[in-house]
Amino acid sequence: MYFGAHVSIAGGVFNAPLNAAAIGCEVFQFFTRSPHGGPVNPLTKAVTDLFKENCRLTAQKEWYVHAPYFINFASANNRIRYGSISILRQELERGSALGAKYLMTHLGSYKDLGKKRGFAQLVEGLQKTLLGYSGSTQLLLENSAGAGSGIGDNFEELAEIIHHPRLKKYQLGVCLDTQHAFASGYDWRTPKTAEASLKKFDVAIELKNLKMLHGNDSKVEFNSHKDRHEHIGRGQIGRAGFELLLSIPQLTNKNFILETEHDKIKEDLKIFKEIRKGI
Repeated sequence: MYFGAHVSIAGGVFNAPLNAAAIGCEVFQFFTRSPHGGPVNPLTKAVTDLFKENCRLTAQKEWYVHAPYFINFASANNRIRYGSISILRQELERGSALGAKYLMTHLGSYKDLGKKRGFAQLVEGLQKTLLGYSGSTQLLLENSAGAGSGIGDNFEELAEIIHHPRLKKYQLGVCLDTQHAFASGYDWRTPKTAEASLKKFDVAIELKNLKMLHGNDSKVEFNSHKDRHEHIGRGQIGRAGFELLLSIPQLTNKNFILETEHDKIKEDLKIFKEIRKGI
């Protein structure tokens, strides 16, 4: 069980491992491009070599890419729909070039097409994204907080996607965001509710498909369906909730990435390491 955070690539993607080490990360997450769009810097061999060397020098165990925010496979806008396919495939290839273990993505929203048509378009889009892909970076789907018509706010829906007959062969995994799950009705605060939540995940998705977690506390109350991250121990899940979560045997070999504000990110990492030490 290693801990890290989402870090900046300002000045070049090769700075990400240096930024990660500076705040005490053992693993880290980053964007390879602006999450909001715009020009994309090419990943030359010199860039990827320097990135990997910096990972080695700072003793980073693993690193992960987060896809841009504008991905939406269920969009009625063809520019967004086909752009999502193209960009996610690019990010898988870029992740492979950088030696990233995983690429995680949000899936978008059904608000344009409704669930039936949107789901069919989502499956088609993911299939086109992965067709012929032979890189080393595995694609992970991230659960959503359930705001509006967001895709993947419950484990059963994620299971429908990764176990779909047209997608199963691509071995999609899941990145579980603790805050999004909490906001969607999965409670980590007591042994009984945490065990029940993880059981629901195992029954629907299978725990072998849980590859990593985003460890975020929640600014908003349980089952609120809002995406609002908070520093560890300062939110509605609370430090006790994370002490419980991190001590669950099935999670002790999973890595956690923080996506909290950087004003207290070192403190968040310190709390996680203190909890690990006490397990």
